[in-house]
Order: sequence, then structure tokens, then C-alpha cells
Amino acid sequence: MIKTITIALSPSESFQEDKIRTGIAAECGVAVSRVTGYSVQKRSIDARSRQVKIIIQIKAFIDEQVIPEPAFDPELRDVSIAAHVVIVGAGPAGLFAALKLISLGVKPIVIERGKDVRSRRRDLAAMNKDGIVNPESNYCFGEGGAGTYSDGKLYTRSTKRGNVQRILQLFHHFGAAPDILYEAHPHIGTNKLPQIITAIREQIVACGGAVLFDTKLTDIVIDSDHITAIKTSDGGTIECKAMILATGHSARDVFRLLHDKGIAVESKPFALGVRIEHPQLLIDQSQYRCDIRDTYLPPASYSLVAQENGRGVFSFCMCPGGIIAPAATAPGEIVVNGWSPSKRNNPYANSGTVVSVDEKDFAQYKFTGPLAAMQYQQMVEQKAFEIGGGKLVAPAQRMADFAAGKVSSTLPDCSYLPGIHSAAISSVLPKEVNDALKKAVIDFGKKMKGYFTNEAVLVATESRTSSPVRIPRDKDTLQHTQIKGLFPCAEGAGYAGGIVSAAIDGERCAEAAAAAL
Repeated sequence: MIKTITIALSPSESFQEDKIRTGIAAECGVAVSRVTGYSVQKRSIDARSRQVKIIIQIKAFIDEQVIPEPAFDPELRDVSIAAHVVIVGAGPAGLFAALKLISLGVKPIVIERGKDVRSRRRDLAAMNKDGIVNPESNYCFGEGGAGTYSDGKLYTRSTKRGNVQRILQLFHHFGAAPDILYEAHPHIGTNKLPQIITAIREQIVACGGAVLFDTKLTDIVIDSDHITAIKTSDGGTIECKAMILATGHSARDVFRLLHDKGIAVESKPFALGVRIEHPQLLIDQSQYRCDIRDTYLPPASYSLVAQENGRGVFSFCMCPGGIIAPAATAPGEIVVNGWSPSKRNNPYANSGTVVSVDEKDFAQYKFTGPLAAMQYQQMVEQKAFEIGGGKLVAPAQRMADFAAGKVSSTLPDCSYLPGIHSAAISSVLPKEVNDALKKAVIDFGKKMKGYFTNEAVLVATESRTSSPVRIPRDKDTLQHTQIKGLFPCAEGAGYAGGIVSAAIDGERCAEAAAAAL
């Protein structure tokens, strides 16, 4: 008998094979000796009661020979002399689009404005230590894109858009731990992602594809209504019949390029706010209802949402045991993001906490047209820089002080390496955002014990939650509504949010581009 079952174990029992086998036998009503093997299909945490349980979905083999799962085949081949598609951007969307093209027998030529992972580290160090922003190489731009330094969270609700399991299998194939295949909220860790991204790039090149770093898109050549070539920052021209535009949500120069050339882009609602950091111990105590977290449990996370003043307010990209990082892409602005190492063993927990904004908000500041949301976003980031302490030192305020409208006399220790500066967050955020956020943190404190506390600190500004533009495309062909051969892709085009959904959209665009050839 082969049977799929679900068992519930204590955290420590979930790591003991004999306890798992005993649980399988009890659920199936057989002796333990009849359990010939099993494989874990899904694993999650149920922390709704004081006795935290690990819920495990298992394929159990009872009196049966164990049948191993079929080996994953990424279907890669030599495409060195095949027809090519240009991919602009080496983030998750661009890299997974390249792998999909190779599986379809098409050569990908990937251009990336930033540097490879190893070279990129020096520019990140300069941001953290000296407050120096390289506009071409930072936490958003470079090999792997923002995904390389955004924690490696692989959870997505985009299950109807494509094959999520294939994306996870590809990550595992290139070096991620096998638990991402069955954990309910899979996570790789920023410390491990660079090696995986490097392995993907090396595979692309080994198959005959090309990955060109320090190569920025500067122009798109169009004949009638069809793309024929692109021009790059090194003065080169790359001819192409199809181009996947996967530049991410922060490539403002690309949005301006399209707009200036009369290629349609649209302003899009997004969300902005702050990154909130708590001691991880406090989050553990709240979520697990304990004094000290069980060593068999991961650092706790949370997800919070509210409606305030007619606006959605929600936590975003929650990083247990994480670090707040500077994510600006130009001098004179402050943007913060968060990430965690694979062990999630830092003493702090941080999460973006953001408020939805739309066209009526942009119009208050005289921002109209396709780039209005981008201009509004940039205005807030520049205000954060003005209010901050220089060299990317960010404005910050204790949570209860923020809600009371009081500038904090002291600030707690914080993981944000450039440093934080005591200031009124209300002087950074637009009033409509500030007012909704103030109500939300109080309401979140009612939903989650211990959340509302002056031990927590708000750091401004979290503003790159999603792209402030949408690049319109046909829902069937995925080509731009005006330009044939141009495939707007993933987060930067407004069609994804997060690593997995971006990778899925990259694969979809690759299939569409290959078909268009």
C-alpha cells in the first residue's frame, strides 16, 4: 500500500526518524515494522496553541518497495549556434528565462548593467561602511538582481501562473538544500544564494549562452513596430528579433527610455512605508507563546494586514533573524530592504510595513502621467536622505514614540549597518501614508501580543515593494501592446512579486519569445 497521510509531531519528534515512522504506523493502523519507507511531501508549523506542532504530509510505503522520486531533468542542451533571444537583466526572471530558452533550443544572450556576484560585494561593502552608492552595482543591480540579497524567500501564491515546483527543483539542482522542495515557506538564505546564482550563470555559458556584465541597455532599435536591435553602454549593438525586458522594479532609466521613445508605460499603484525591526526573542515569545524558543523550531515570523483610512496596510518580506540593508540605487536617496542568512540566527526580526498608494496620492504632489508613481516614490526616498544623518544613515523612530508623535530621545540597537538617526518619520512619509501607518501599528499590537512596543524601531523608507509602472503586454502573446518582439517581464514590468513569481514569468516570456522566433 502506498498512501499519502498527514501526521502531527512535536518539533523535536519531527527530526527523529523513529518518531516519524511511529506516527506513520499509527495513522495507517499498522505495525511499525510494516512501514518500509516514506518521503516528505510538505512540512509546516502549526503554532495556534501552546503546544506547537509540526504538520508533515508524507507519502508512506506500507509493505511496499520504496519507489524513489524520478530524477529532475532540467532539459539543458547545447545552443551555441542556435537562434538567439536577448534578455535584459540577470535577476531571477532573466536567469530562469535563459534556462527555459536553452531547454527550448534557443540561445540566450543576457546583458546585465551590474557586476558578477563576487565583484558586486565590494560595492555593497562601500554602501554599508561608507554610504557610497554605485548606481550600476548595488543591492538591486548586479548578478541575481535584488533577489540575490533579498533573503531567498521562495514562498509564492502564484501557483496558477506556472510550475512552482519546477522553479524549486531548479534551485535545488543548482545547489539549494532539498528542504525547499517540501517546506511550506521555503527559504535559501542570502549567504547561500550567490553560489547558486553563479552556478546558474556557469550553466548558461556552458550550454552556449552568453552573460555580459557591466553592459547596460541604452536604446531599443525599432523598425516599423518590431524590435530589431538594442544598443548598450559600451557602444555596441546587438541585433535581435526578440528581447525579454527583465530589468526589475528599480530600473528608472529604462522606464524613462521607454517613455521618451513613445513606447507605452503606465503608472501603477504600489505601497511604501518603513522597515520595522523587533528583537527576534520578542517575536518568538509572541508567536510560539513561550519564554525561550524550542531549539527545533525556526525563528518565528509574522504576517499582518489591516485596513486604515480606506487603505491597505500590510507587513511585507518578513525576515526572521535578519538584517536591514541599504537598497538605494542612486546617490541622494535612502531605501531600506531586509534579508536573512540561511540559519536566520541574527538577534533581530525585521519586516517591511507598507501602505497602499495610488493615482490620487500622486496627483496631490502634481505628479501625473505614466511616471507619476515613480516620481512620488523618488520624492519620498530623497526626503528620507535629507532627514537622515548623511552617508545613508536612515531616519528612525521607536514604535510607540511614532504612534504618539514624539521624536525618540534614544534609539535601540539596530542591524542597519550604515546607522540610524532619530527623526520624526512623519517628516519623511506623506501624510496619507503616515496616518494610516500610525493606526496600523496600534492595531497590529492588538492582533499580536508584544508587537506594539518601544523596543521596536521604524526605519525609513521601504519603498521598492513593487514596480511603480506597468509595461502593457498582450495577455496571450506576452508581447508589448505596441512593439512586436518586446516581452515586458516580471517585477519591473508589473507582472510579478518575489523570486518565484518572477522566475515563473521569466519562463513564460521565454516560451513566448521562442514561439515568436
